[in-house]
Amino acid sequence: MPRVVAQSLMGSMDAETKPLSKPSFREAVRFWARLGFINFGGPTAQIAILYQEVVERRRWISHDRFTNALNYCMILPGPEATQLVTFVGWLLHGTVGALVAGILYVLPAAIFLWALSWVYVAYGTVPWLAAIFYGLKAAVIGIVFAAVIRLGKNVLATPALASIAAISFLAFYFLKVPFPLLIGGAALVGFLLRKVAPGMLRRDPGNSSASEMTTPSNPVRHHPLRILTVGVLLWISPVLVAGSIFGWDSIFVRQGLFFGKTALITFGGAYAVLPYVGQHAVEDYGWLSASQMMDGLGLAETTPGPIVLVVQYVGFLGGWNHPPASLSPLAAGTISAAITTWVTFVPSYLFILIGAPFVERLRGQGALSDALSGVTAAVVGVILNLAVWFAMHAIFPDGGGVDLFIAAIALVVFVGMTLRGWGVVPMIAGSGLAGLIYRGIVG
Repeated sequence: MPRVVAQSLMGSMDAETKPLSKPSFREAVRFWARLGFINFGGPTAQIAILYQEVVERRRWISHDRFTNALNYCMILPGPEATQLVTFVGWLLHGTVGALVAGILYVLPAAIFLWALSWVYVAYGTVPWLAAIFYGLKAAVIGIVFAAVIRLGKNVLATPALASIAAISFLAFYFLKVPFPLLIGGAALVGFLLRKVAPGMLRRDPGNSSASEMTTPSNPVRHHPLRILTVGVLLWISPVLVAGSIFGWDSIFVRQGLFFGKTALITFGGAYAVLPYVGQHAVEDYGWLSASQMMDGLGLAETTPGPIVLVVQYVGFLGGWNHPPASLSPLAAGTISAAITTWVTFVPSYLFILIGAPFVERLRGQGALSDALSGVTAAVVGVILNLAVWFAMHAIFPDGGGVDLFIAAIALVVFVGMTLRGWGVVPMIAGSGLAGLIYRGIVG
């Protein structure tokens, strides 16, 4: 393990010596479109994949700018990886860049999950598809742990930051400390350390990296009130249209209101959102059964895109199971899925378009910068918690025993990505094929 970390660290240091360069809009669009198909692994792996691509490999933005954006996204309600992609898109090409990045990051997964939801309710479990997902689950574990190492070695620059990360992991994993309290405490620790011992938070306090000076500028006019007004109108418009056509007590309106509220009040990422959604969707509204909810979680874990997209699956099954008299189950499910996805993700885009310019202006300012350094360290601990949680549930299933196939493939992926530099796409494709072979569907 020390050799793996050391070699990964050397690769990162070499990457940081390369000059920064701003991509053309067309080049960025091609990248965002590709990313939408390979962003497996949940927020942990997705954040690290984005870091590897835009900071280390392509050198589009600096490490400091990336972590500053990450800090802001982690304190927002909603899917942090989607918000981070949107923020990076804004840094590169302003409002249009943010919308293109955010939409392309979610759209392929949304279409894919809609198709899987329909196959699931219409035909039940498809063996060959389940076998592919089984292999992908193993790849996700390796990707996630490789992601933790890559992100941690770049963020935890001092023993104090490493300690914050370790304490955050222990508090979150064992003591179940609420995410907002954890992040707030880490920010307070960072702020206080600046007062008593600022050198504990950075190796070179007060000095900006030379590469940061060449980070592409982003001279964009900012009209937060206009963005908020237009954004809110767009956000609620599908619910208003559905209410005027199908009635204000229709399932479309009820789902739009519920998931719209959920998008504003759920902090802590997908793993904090899903238990809340599952409880209300199953027990209070009866949109789907507990068994169907668990199957949806499995689909979300092993498909590309934000895990919080499982809300689209919930919406689809709610519409399918309770269609208005004038619609077929498929039509009702599709409308429900579209409304649910829309009201869930539009607030995330608004948070970035409104807040990103302010966050950029405040970047590097003393007390705030050190408080956010504490937040960044805590985020590493939280991500490690997600990695361990996912690995434990996959390798040691509820039925007992050890899943040796999952453990072996995860280890191969982890070693390949950290020691050999293998890419995400071949890891995903190879693991899916391995799942097919192992389950006896091929060969």
